Amino acid sequence: MDSPNLTVAASAEVGGGGLRRSATLICAPIMADSVAKMVVEMGRAKAAGADLVEIRLDHLKVFDSSGDVKTLIDQSPLPTLFTYRPKWEGGQYDGDEKSRLDVLQLAMELGADYIDVELQVAQEFIDSIHDKKPEKCKVIVSSHNYQETPSVEALGNLVATIQATGADIVKIATTALDITDVARIFQITVHSQVSNVPIIGLVMGERGLISRILCAKFGGYLTFGTIDSGAVSAPGQPTIKDILHLYNFRQIGPDTKVFGIIGKPVGHSKSPILHNEGFKSVGFNGVYVHLLVDDVANFLKTYSSADFAGFSVTIPHKEAALKCCDEVDPVAKSIGAINCIIRRPNDGKLYGLNTDYIGAISAIEDGLRGSLNSSHVTDSPLAGRLFVVIGAGGAGKALAYGAKQKGSRIVIANRTYERARELADTIGGEALSISDLDKFHPEDGMILANTTSIGMHPKVDETPISKHALRSYALVFDAVYTPKITRLLREAEESGAIVVSGSEMFIGQAYEQFERFTGLPAPKELFRKVVESSS
Repeated sequence: MDSPNLTVAASAEVGGGGLRRSATLICAPIMADSVAKMVVEMGRAKAAGADLVEIRLDHLKVFDSSGDVKTLIDQSPLPTLFTYRPKWEGGQYDGDEKSRLDVLQLAMELGADYIDVELQVAQEFIDSIHDKKPEKCKVIVSSHNYQETPSVEALGNLVATIQATGADIVKIATTALDITDVARIFQITVHSQVSNVPIIGLVMGERGLISRILCAKFGGYLTFGTIDSGAVSAPGQPTIKDILHLYNFRQIGPDTKVFGIIGKPVGHSKSPILHNEGFKSVGFNGVYVHLLVDDVANFLKTYSSADFAGFSVTIPHKEAALKCCDEVDPVAKSIGAINCIIRRPNDGKLYGLNTDYIGAISAIEDGLRGSLNSSHVTDSPLAGRLFVVIGAGGAGKALAYGAKQKGSRIVIANRTYERARELADTIGGEALSISDLDKFHPEDGMILANTTSIGMHPKVDETPISKHALRSYALVFDAVYTPKITRLLREAEESGAIVVSGSEMFIGQAYEQFERFTGLPAPKELFRKVVESSS
């Protein structure tokens, strides 16, 4: 595995004269099947905030090359990039090669701002347009690898080969088998800036998402964003709306610090909405991204530069991540799991902590206090209660530890009884299999806390316990926050229990993480407003 050295200094300047490159452009692929529809889509792309449009001629069912190409150029409200992608490079065109290249040359002559030609035919095409190319038109020479992301050495050779064709702009699109593959593209993008040839380096697939966001930090020429979710021209493309408003793309630069949520799955997480809005509100130069990670140790080893300053950690990596840290908070060590990693700026060492239990236990206590109207505000209403935790993973350990600290008696219920027994023995409690929960009611007024993903979108009809068994519980908490009201919470409320949503835990655990990331007070009112508006 290549070990990237992603330095901010290297990405700040480009070219022999040390001139700073302009901001990374956002290109919207236009893939309608008629010219009329394409014209409409181009207008939508401009309204969404795109800088240019990629007109995918290979998606047109029928078109008159001369008249329709001119129409598309004349009626586009944005600069145009013409692509006529053949099937052998992942496109739709399956006709005569000369006719295809003639259309691209025609687009160039009629006023296209960019044309994209594949490396396999680039040298011949560029030679054929010698002295014919208008100065304003830039030729992008592209290479697509739908199988993998090659080594840094192979990528460097590929860039040199593309540059040798006379390309105005180099484009490399590879496929992410692992999120660490993206680091090689970042490395090549940074190192390629010693030449005067701009580079587009993107990695396809969900594991490659950060290549499409952080290209603005590492000097990529442009990124692609779709107008509508799902209408992608390559796997893993985000929407223009998300690029601009979720990730604050226009504010990302060489000095931007990178944070993110490590998980698998992770695309459902609302943490990027929360933290990016928070960063923007306090003027902090950071971006927070989704990180689909298979091997957390490999991820942290690969993204080891100061640019990657901190991470939230979610299912299933909370326990494995603890082992990757140089130092761990004593409470997190007792729990055996972390949900936050900070890279210390002075020595680069990783510090792990757990903010899960703070947010969840506080929310549960607030829920009980609100129903008790007790004057004993200094005592925890959890003291002496039977506290049933569903799940023996990182979040389950955090809740069990937090409740134990408040004086609760602990029961651990897990799909695998052995895991429940192991945690119960460690913390001093009882163990059950989840299948036994329906007939477990030794007393009334118990607390139930689900820390598993049961009931999480898209499997919203699932619940870990039957409705009739919920009558024994005074309060039910669900760590799932997508959806906000799960089937478990809905049925618990119908059974007369107080319910506490996972969004309360989510907000509470995020406060301390934000303050650790930025060194600034968390904008708590904004956090609550963001979570409520995105539910």
